[in-house]
Amino acid sequence: MTLYTKTGDGGETALFDGTRVSKSEGRVAAYGDVDELNATLGLALAAGVDDDLSTVLGHIQRDLFALGARLADPRDRIAERVEKADLVESSVRRLEDAIDRYDADVPPLRRFLLPGGSQAASAFHLARAVCRRAERSIVALGAQRTPPEVLRYINRLSDLLFVLARVANHRGQVAEREW
Repeated sequence: MTLYTKTGDGGETALFDGTRVSKSEGRVAAYGDVDELNATLGLALAAGVDDDLSTVLGHIQRDLFALGARLADPRDRIAERVEKADLVESSVRRLEDAIDRYDADVPPLRRFLLPGGSQAASAFHLARAVCRRAERSIVALGAQRTPPEVLRYINRLSDLLFVLARVANHRGQVAEREW
């Protein structure tokens, strides 16, 4: 099997149901943004994070594959057939629990923060910005084309990524720069 199929040479791609669409179509842009987000989390892992953060990121990266699959499925049927593609309320709750747990480990936030600090924190800040773009792309699809749990998940994830940036700086004893 070769990696290239040549089916996208004309600027189209196939969604999960076989529908051919332009690579500039909103749904493709949205799952492309989610893919970029996943890659930035790989960058955070490569920057070196503690084991507990690595575990959290592993769950998130798997969830992002599921989220991308949901976006690539215009008829919303993949979650019925592929269990690992199902994002459920417990996935969102897991993010909220992590936000609460890690936010308790850092000093209270009093001002806006400038992104940066350690390599890991900077990667988390970059991931947060990409996450917000992915969220905008998903919102642009409209409520009729977006499963509600996808939007809840991506919204909570950007909050968690901000907290993880703060945690990485705090654990690395890198001062946060206020605006």
